[in-house]
Amino acid sequence: MDSMLYFCSFLMVILQASLLKLVLFSPISPQILEIPSPSPTFTSNSYLQIVSKLGEGFVDRPEDVAVDKMGIVYTATRDGWIKRRHKNGTWQSWKYIGRNTLLGLKVSSAGHILVCDAQEGLLKVTEDGVTVLASHVNGKKLRLADDVVEASDGSVYFSVASTKFGLHEWFLDMLEAKPHGQLLKYSPSLNQTSVILDNLAFANGVALFRCLKYWLKEEMKGQTEMFIDNLVGAPDNIKLAPDGSFWIALIQISYNPPLLNITTPRLNFIHKSRATKHLLATFPNLMKWVMGAYDKAMVVNVAADGKITKGFDDPTGKVMSFVTSVLEYDDHLYLGSLNCDFIGKLPLTTSTD
Repeated sequence: MDSMLYFCSFLMVILQASLLKLVLFSPISPQILEIPSPSPTFTSNSYLQIVSKLGEGFVDRPEDVAVDKMGIVYTATRDGWIKRRHKNGTWQSWKYIGRNTLLGLKVSSAGHILVCDAQEGLLKVTEDGVTVLASHVNGKKLRLADDVVEASDGSVYFSVASTKFGLHEWFLDMLEAKPHGQLLKYSPSLNQTSVILDNLAFANGVALFRCLKYWLKEEMKGQTEMFIDNLVGAPDNIKLAPDGSFWIALIQISYNPPLLNITTPRLNFIHKSRATKHLLATFPNLMKWVMGAYDKAMVVNVAADGKITKGFDDPTGKVMSFVTSVLEYDDHLYLGSLNCDFIGKLPLTTSTD
């Protein structure tokens, strides 16, 4: 009897110590989040399973893709290189940055490459080398620069996905469910960086399950409005298409077999339970139980009025998964991914219209 009581007491001590570890030593201070049901989008079509694989085995998890006026394809890879594909199909390891934190990139009007480095900030890459354009804002070091675009006046707008967590802890931002993201502006003429929007939810240029529009011109200059809400995934790297619409890569956050049912039951359960969030944050390997990004892929085209016009997917991750960017160029889509060793290239033919 005494031995059983001792054993039970021992188990209680272990349980209490484990609970204290989950709460006191957890890297997050999570809040409860209500996730709305996603709006209907399109019927699964598996079109991302018929992509051509550019640079297979040569490019390591190319998160984003850019194309210059000459048709040269650029991407940043996890082995620290900016690599490019020439018009004749040959690949070149162009510039070595030396970090695995290179994310969004854009060809500027001057022809150099603007790159978001999650560790160092905003970079300019030319034939002559690499320059850090912005590493701090308001005296604080940039933590997770993510995506970039250049305005017609030469100003550079780029997003900071989180001011609290780094690239390799991005899932902690999702679990904490607090707005740590920013939209920043870099002025080349002044060599200054300023905050345009603050308190954004994991700003991959966008927020969790929604996209915002910030007006640079006309009557609504300086104002923000909802562009699209209740998406069926976490949007990443929104890009302007030639016809004025937008392509958005949707990261499938929750692992559920039905493709368009990502918000139930697991994601809703997690965001309604602080204890579960602490558990996942303390033992990050358990995130594999939650994350569906490595098992599927989806991209959508959204018209200027915020309505989805088409979408393509790989519902099982057979060919493409964890697609993080989609760029339209010369009647093709170029797809970046954090789980593939190639850039996907999909023709926009009548069969995909």
